[in-house]
Amino acid sequence: MSAPNPKRQKSAIQTLDSLFDNATNVWVIHYSCESFYDRPNGFSPRITSIAIRKLHSGQTVSFSIHQVAERLHVKPADIVDQYDVLERRMLDEYFAYISGYRTVFYIHWNMRDINYGFAAIEHRYRVLGGEPYVVDDGLKVDLARLFIDIYGVSYTGHPRLETILSQNRIEALDMLSGADEAAAFDEGRYVDLHRSTLRKVDVIANLAGRAHDRKLRTATSWWKMRGGSVTAFLKWLMTNYLVIFLLTIGGFLLSAVGIGIAFLPG
Repeated sequence: MSAPNPKRQKSAIQTLDSLFDNATNVWVIHYSCESFYDRPNGFSPRITSIAIRKLHSGQTVSFSIHQVAERLHVKPADIVDQYDVLERRMLDEYFAYISGYRTVFYIHWNMRDINYGFAAIEHRYRVLGGEPYVVDDGLKVDLARLFIDIYGVSYTGHPRLETILSQNRIEALDMLSGADEAAAFDEGRYVDLHRSTLRKVDVIANLAGRAHDRKLRTATSWWKMRGGSVTAFLKWLMTNYLVIFLLTIGGFLLSAVGIGIAFLPG
């Protein structure tokens, strides 16, 4: 198991801590969509639900196909035939919402590219005729990559989200795997997809909080967390002010005991 890079680790920890110091301005985001692996026609996967959880309060805002269909009095059996209309309305609401909060930071899990990520949602909106509000990349924090920088690439098994939850005894509950989400979409189980999305923003926030509190359980040992070598350990030791303070106090105490013993009658 390779040890984390000390510079990236320090930067990642500082990033995580700053998010919680500014928690009122941080949201956790996740979304579910049609499978993006089996796309013989090359079309982008359709979005089914998006959830945003406010880090400081846990309050969650969501946007989903089945809720839009209910408001427009579209029967569940007719959602497939009217999917583009419903998806457009859902994304209208989503982009209208996030465009009102332009300085918010977003914690996400692997939402990095046009395949799956902010860019994929923006692309779908353009396909449907909309003009998306584009979140600045500097406001996006990928917790999956942050964990690799903090704990090392082998901090847990694959798939990482499901495995790290198990290591920390966090119940998956309504959360679906990627394959299960694809099956749920094909079967029209949009409510299940929505529940899965809601659960994922909850567990992502939970994992971030445990990491911030230095209580996240991983496969990375204490030794590896501090560089995995004598040189790295000594560097960590010299920059840990509490350890230096305790060693200094210990040195004074030992000196005092030595002096006391020297003056004992012989």
